[in-house]
Amino acid sequence: MAVASVSLGTPVPAPSAGPAALGVFLASDKRGPDLLPGFEAWLGLKVTVGRTYLPGERWKSLEGGDSEILDTWTRWRAAQPGRVLALNVPMVTPNESGMSDRAVARKLAKGAHGAHDGRFRKLAGKLVSSGAADTIIVLGWEMNGTTYSSRCGPDPEAWKQYWRRIVQTMRETPGQRFRFDFAPSRGSDAVPWTDCYPGDDVVDIIGMDSYDQGPGHEFADYVDQPYGLRAHADFAAQHGKPISFPEWGLFRNGDRPAYVEGMLDWISTHNVVYHSISDYCPHGVWQCSSNPGSSEAFRRRLLERASLASTPSVCAASPSSAPSTPNPAASAAAAAPSAPASAGCPSLTSSASASPAPSSG
Repeated sequence: MAVASVSLGTPVPAPSAGPAALGVFLASDKRGPDLLPGFEAWLGLKVTVGRTYLPGERWKSLEGGDSEILDTWTRWRAAQPGRVLALNVPMVTPNESGMSDRAVARKLAKGAHGAHDGRFRKLAGKLVSSGAADTIIVLGWEMNGTTYSSRCGPDPEAWKQYWRRIVQTMRETPGQRFRFDFAPSRGSDAVPWTDCYPGDDVVDIIGMDSYDQGPGHEFADYVDQPYGLRAHADFAAQHGKPISFPEWGLFRNGDRPAYVEGMLDWISTHNVVYHSISDYCPHGVWQCSSNPGSSEAFRRRLLERASLASTPSVCAASPSSAPSTPNPAASAAAAAPSAPASAGCPSLTSSASASPAPSSG
């Protein structure tokens, strides 16, 4: 299948302006911040991107009304300068219900016509008042698949209109500096993710969730597949946007250090503003004892990169427009000295000419 408007030939060079900021998903609720110090001690690096998900069972959660998750993570974000919250936000509730395409299409149309403006306005206000005005909003993630009700396939035009309406509504909140991350799953999935792209004026980062699963088997297959890693990097460069990997990790092929090394090398050589491994079984490298080779490769590769340049935080810059027990064996590994956080910041723009747990993975 050809990729519309995306070159699958020689990739457009787009090196990052600095090392990608480091995130990790350990748990959505308070266990996440509680586990982070252990992860950091094992890794020998500081995590500057807090990753969590708003529950999608009911609208109250999307408004920030179920306060435990949001309050926990906004406190974490405020505790140290240089941290930022990356928050996955559903567009439709219930978000993991097996909802029919017809029902999804109806809900998207209602959202596109403003039925939920007030809910997203409440969420924006809560984030700003909690000191998280610079939150990265990963809105309607993996929209090209079928896992979530917040998917694009049943009505791409309504989905795009609804995305635009949410972004415009949240940007009306005084004091906000939100960045909106458009993050499909890697590959064509149910629909080409390019068909869902809502426009450069309402997207700040072009992300991708990328797990070790087919089609293909080698890392090069993931790079070259239709709508894969190369298409993602090229598309973002053509649109003048940095990229991210809000979710990535192991999956179908078990403990594969080569995959982990491939992802980290790809991240280090492209314009990636942040990345976040899903650290629970079967995907993870610290909480999951069944991936010892990948665990060693993850830690070694990141420490090698940190020896060349310290891991930065994601700056609180304006957008481009207006649970398991940690792996005892891994935890016993000697921790390297923590690398100091850099005052530098990955660029939030790029140039085409420049040299729940999630269930998709």
